[in-house]
Amino acid sequence: MCHRCLCFVAGFSTLLSLGESALAQGRVPQEQIAQLSGFAKAKTVQDWTPPRAGDGHADLQGFWSNNTATPLERPKELAGRETLTDAEVAALKKKAGELFSGNGDAAFVDNVFQTVLANINGTKSGFKSTDGETGDYSSVWTVERDWDNRTSLITSPLDGRQPALTSEGQKRREANAAAMKRPAAGPQDRALQERCITYGSPQLTAGYQSYYQIVQTPNSVIIMTEMIHDARLIPLDGRPHAPPAIQQWLGDSRGHWEGDTLVIDTTNYKPRSFMSVSSEKLHVTERLSRSGPDSLKYEITIDDPGTWTKPWSLMIPLRRSPTPVFEYACHEGNVGLVGILAGARAEESRDQR
Repeated sequence: MCHRCLCFVAGFSTLLSLGESALAQGRVPQEQIAQLSGFAKAKTVQDWTPPRAGDGHADLQGFWSNNTATPLERPKELAGRETLTDAEVAALKKKAGELFSGNGDAAFVDNVFQTVLANINGTKSGFKSTDGETGDYSSVWTVERDWDNRTSLITSPLDGRQPALTSEGQKRREANAAAMKRPAAGPQDRALQERCITYGSPQLTAGYQSYYQIVQTPNSVIIMTEMIHDARLIPLDGRPHAPPAIQQWLGDSRGHWEGDTLVIDTTNYKPRSFMSVSSEKLHVTERLSRSGPDSLKYEITIDDPGTWTKPWSLMIPLRRSPTPVFEYACHEGNVGLVGILAGARAEESRDQR
């Protein structure tokens, strides 16, 4: 076992031995640990069958949230471990409640898991969301997460990490980083999401305006994401993809049913549509299926030989939401981008003096 893995185990051992909770003293029954770990011990659904839409296919409609705490990639501290124990999940969830109670700094996306893990390991006392100049986000911005035993959303490769980038993919990533460091000459120098164009498709962001709405008919399915209210119309009638020359930010999607699973095949992406580094060779396969009365399994395979050296896959567990998706007003009064460009002009003026 690697040194950092030993540190992780030691961190948990220290937490449990310090008597921070009844769990540390062995007084928590297994069923209570299961409740603490969210998805870890979900009720059995072996006798449950998916509800049916009017055409007889599984009904996927409704509002669904992606608030999983599981990071996209497996942290290096957990190398070789696909899952955590129930006790470890309970300790992580408990520490998350302490760190993000509204009295400290915020963390977003995968930083939630990383921050909690670091605090338990004793390698980091707290997470700072501030940039040191313009202020801080309070942890009231950090929504409560769903915790399960998995250590990464990525299911393939087995190490839970993205494959290596190709040389062209690496160049695009480096160019993105360089553009974000220098004063922006114009809007094109900034990320697509800052310009209110798109967060890309498929969206992997969790815990921050990360809700979906699915509307289903016999001939098509619509999937709308809360972030920048992107809506994808997915035909189910067997029509071919659009010609390759027609490229879109959300790609060109076609769907079909395989039993109770909706399979979506998407091509014709514009370059940089996914994670800001993808190429025009991007090909995405998505599989949506009901895994329980209030849960949806969202499986994604990314195949982009122009960016990654081999395909990779992940699975996001979605929970049913009792509330609708609210409007995401991005373009309306996008003062953030105005301020970024104004700041760049001020820096240029200062440097010319």
